[in-house]
Amino acid sequence: MAKLNSPMTYSSALGDGPCLAGTFKARFPEQTVEWSDAMFQIHGYERGEVVPTLDLLYSHKHPDDRRRCQEIVTKVLQTGGYFCMYHRIIDAQGNIRHVLTSGDAIQDKDGTVTALEGILLDLSSTLRRETEQIAREAVVAATATRSIIDQARGILMGRLLVGSEDAFRMLVTHSSHRNVKLAAVAAEIVRLAELPGRPAELDAALREMGVRPNSGRRTRKGTHLGRRSAI
Repeated sequence: MAKLNSPMTYSSALGDGPCLAGTFKARFPEQTVEWSDAMFQIHGYERGEVVPTLDLLYSHKHPDDRRRCQEIVTKVLQTGGYFCMYHRIIDAQGNIRHVLTSGDAIQDKDGTVTALEGILLDLSSTLRRETEQIAREAVVAATATRSIIDQARGILMGRLLVGSEDAFRMLVTHSSHRNVKLAAVAAEIVRLAELPGRPAELDAALREMGVRPNSGRRTRKGTHLGRRSAI
C-alpha cells in the first residue's frame, strides 16, 4: 500500500509560509484509515505512534464540532458526493487547531461508497497572523484617533479660550448632534485650522458648533462652555 503524500500549499495572508496540509483515505466497509505524515503532525503525533482510525479521528474533533462532522460524513457515506468542513480539532498536546477538511466519496459501479479521501488543511497559523495584524491595526487606528481628537481639542482651547474638559465636551456634543463620529468632527476642525490664511472657515465651523470664536460662550442664551452640563 503506497504511503499518502502531503500536498504543497501556499498562504498569501501577510506573507505567511505554507499551511500544514495532510491527506487521508478511509476504506469501507473495512473502516481502515490511511494518513499522510502531515495528518499525524496536525494531530500531534509522529508516524508510528498511533494507528489512525475513524474513532481516533473523531476523538480529536472539538466537542462543539464533533457531532456536526459525524453527521456530514454519515450523509456522504449514504449518498456519495463531496464534503467540506471548517472546524476545530484538539491535538495530542491539547492545542486547538482550526482546520478545513475537504474530500469526496469514491463509489463502485453500483453507487456504493467504498472510500472517502480528501485533504485536511491547518489554517491556525494564518488565522493567528491575521488576528494579530487586525489587533495591531486597531491599536494604530485608536492611537491616530486619539491624536486627532487631542489636536482638535487644543485648537478649540486656543481659539475659544476654554479649558480642556470644555473643549472635549464641545466635540462630543457636536458629534452627537450631527450623528457623526467624534474622530470625523475632530479631523474636520484640524483640517480647517491648517488651511493657510483662511481662519474664516474655521470660525464658520465653530459658529456651527454654537460658539463665537474667542468668546468661550455658546450662542444659545444662558449656556456657557465653562459650566458642567450633561452630554
